[in-house]
Amino acid sequence: MATRLPIGSAEAQSEPVSKAGRLRALLQAPALSFIMEAHNGLSGKIVEEAGFEGIWASGLSMSAALGVRDNNEASWTQVLEMLEFMADATTIPILVDGDTGYGNFNNVRRLVRKLCQRGIAGVCIEDKLFPKTNSFIGENQPLADVEEFCGRIKAGKDSQSDGDFQLVARVEALIAGWGMEEALRRAEAYREAGADAVLIHSKKATADEITGFCEAWGGRAPVVIVPTMYHRTPTQTFRDAGVSMVIWANHNMRAAVSAMRQVSTAIRESESLVAVEEEITPVREVFALTGQAELAAAEARYLATGGGPRAILLAASRGAKLGPLTEQRPKCMLDVRGEPLLQRLVRTINESGLRDVTVVRGYRKEAIALAGIETVDNDRYGETGEAASLACARDRLDGPCLISYGDILFRRHVLDGLLSADGDIVTVVDARRRADSSRAPDRPVDWVRCSRPFTGSYLDDDRVILEAIWNDETGADDAHGEFIGLTRLSEDGAALVRAALDAMSKDGTLDGADLPTLFTRLIGQGAAIDVLYITGHWLDVDDAFDLASLRNLV
Repeated sequence: MATRLPIGSAEAQSEPVSKAGRLRALLQAPALSFIMEAHNGLSGKIVEEAGFEGIWASGLSMSAALGVRDNNEASWTQVLEMLEFMADATTIPILVDGDTGYGNFNNVRRLVRKLCQRGIAGVCIEDKLFPKTNSFIGENQPLADVEEFCGRIKAGKDSQSDGDFQLVARVEALIAGWGMEEALRRAEAYREAGADAVLIHSKKATADEITGFCEAWGGRAPVVIVPTMYHRTPTQTFRDAGVSMVIWANHNMRAAVSAMRQVSTAIRESESLVAVEEEITPVREVFALTGQAELAAAEARYLATGGGPRAILLAASRGAKLGPLTEQRPKCMLDVRGEPLLQRLVRTINESGLRDVTVVRGYRKEAIALAGIETVDNDRYGETGEAASLACARDRLDGPCLISYGDILFRRHVLDGLLSADGDIVTVVDARRRADSSRAPDRPVDWVRCSRPFTGSYLDDDRVILEAIWNDETGADDAHGEFIGLTRLSEDGAALVRAALDAMSKDGTLDGADLPTLFTRLIGQGAAIDVLYITGHWLDVDDAFDLASLRNLV
């Protein structure tokens, strides 16, 4: 039999505590502990998120999740596969409902070896016959021979590779109507056989059998209970009786059944999602639970970038015109159908092959904490403009680079066209003039005049050069389009921009400059800024109207 170190010993403290060790500590602690039912990786994550210190992997719930009866219709290898997902998804210990051990001593020892290999903390086996029948079905169910069941316990303890692995012996004598004396006799035999704890089960509506057992048991080993039937009993009663652990046994599965029935019925009857969409968990929370952010971070770390350009996103501003919506977060983090605007922008950039993304933060910078991005901060965001934010990322302007406002979204083909365009500095211009009725009168627009207007001809591939850019309505009639806030730089173009930022810093014009000011300076120095014309397929966010339009777009 595997040896176990006493909790609190110097030897035990010098070694990392396994999940099994943590379950052992919960069972042996003087305080009452609680573990909650889960039946797959997602529900396991939810149990851990709720703050429980352990998980009960319910046989009933796992069987129900597979659509079969709780009669060993799901094979033990199918259960094992589900447990592996649960163990990988969580960091807290899992106590498995192992039914009868799926057979005799030989099945139990193989089961325990496989559970230990997968980091499962413990197993509970019940003294009934294989295949099992749920304890709440029928009366006077037959029980296993005591000596034979003790052999299962000994085989399980001799097979554990983790010395702290816990084997809980579930006593069914009270459920089967065999009486208190038989329950105590069996519990003591199982303790002597090596069980780490006993689970005493009852289907009475009160806890009288449980408290009577605990009083007679006298604390010879930890006692575990499942108060499904006597759920009205005050928890303090269990503490006073000396119970070690309470299992909330099947309530997540039952809650899921109720919720799925309600939602399915509502959608079927209304033939619409309107009635349920605001009542169910947003998709972004599902992404968060399943670790989508970690994958994005891993992709950024491990996937080859192919030497492509990096991206710098300017997201330092608050977006004051959005009022209370941006009191606690910058406009780039506003929700757009269950996902922050900035996250959508980053995903579009990633999908075009750019993995190295830097976000310049400012207002409420702590709110910008997306996976898969690097951040630099413009702590003077309130008194500086876009050029100063770009200068905060100056060190990233050392090669091919994409520069984008952090509050815009565009279709992927816009970015793909920009990345394939020729030129050291190429900027995107929307040639579609926006009617005054579609925007607020004071909405800022960066108008541009180019070497020639957009023609829309399929055969028109002549070069277009930016001649002027301004954000004053004066002269808007002479404009050829609107700068959308998206620019690509080659290595030489990045060097030109870097030099211009350095010069502006020296002559004191950097703090008050926006990107149009920077481009005007470059044009004045003789730099050629190429233009990629588009006709729509993008949106920015300046006010509540923009935000509503954006939510309808995606």
